[in-house]
Amino acid sequence: MKILITGANGYIGTGVVKALLTLKQDVVATDFNTDGIDERAKAIAGNLFEIENPYEYFGKPDVVLHLAWRNGFVHNSETHLGDLPNHFTFLSKMAESGVKKIVALGSMHEIGFWEGRIKENTPCNPMSLYGISKNSLRESLDLLCNQKNILFQWIRGYYIVGNSEKGASIFSKITSAEKEGKTEFPFTTGKNQYDFIDYDEFCNQIANVAINNDVTGIINCCSGEPESLASRVERFIKDNNYSIKLKYGAFPDRPYDSLAVWGDNAKIQEILKQNGVL
Repeated sequence: MKILITGANGYIGTGVVKALLTLKQDVVATDFNTDGIDERAKAIAGNLFEIENPYEYFGKPDVVLHLAWRNGFVHNSETHLGDLPNHFTFLSKMAESGVKKIVALGSMHEIGFWEGRIKENTPCNPMSLYGISKNSLRESLDLLCNQKNILFQWIRGYYIVGNSEKGASIFSKITSAEKEGKTEFPFTTGKNQYDFIDYDEFCNQIANVAINNDVTGIINCCSGEPESLASRVERFIKDNNYSIKLKYGAFPDRPYDSLAVWGDNAKIQEILKQNGVL
């Protein structure tokens, strides 16, 4: 299949491009700049939202994998709401022109405060502008794809673990602090339990979703298991042989984060089985 990946030069995008190329897919990768994109992909630099007919412009892809999103780690940035119409308009143009499937990246922050396992039908009550905007895009695309008879997959992402300085996760920040020679990293209590997934595995799961047409709807890309933030971060520091120490209690726990939340991974496991990965 020819797969268009938006946000392809971002933290997640670069890994997903490589994963899809490994799966022998025809990849068209686009972002504002393309300096970090695997050279095996066809890279096109530009602003998605300014293209009149993106389906034709990007060579009539079979699938659009929409990863583009800015300020994902700034949960109450007003850009989330401001950009929302542009995301929907772009994907609407793709749907109107002939794309066969839309795959978009969501977030567990669509759910809001929740204790326990997040399933496909878990009710959403987002508590940040990021979560509200992602959830609104999901609902809008679900309606659009039903009307146009287009396959729709919504990838719900969880907590990604990777030692790249690219990105703004706690793991990226710790890596940067370690390289800067800092001895302490300000931290919360670390008691909250989340669903952590290694970067390469997350990218691999996204790639496998994109090439599978049998399992649709909301798909949790996750480990399926809860682990405390303190435990996972301490393990990350040890695995990478960092010398930095956590300064517990320097920051308060966020009021909209639950004590324990993780994803139901049944659908992604089914996809991996169908694709011959498991």
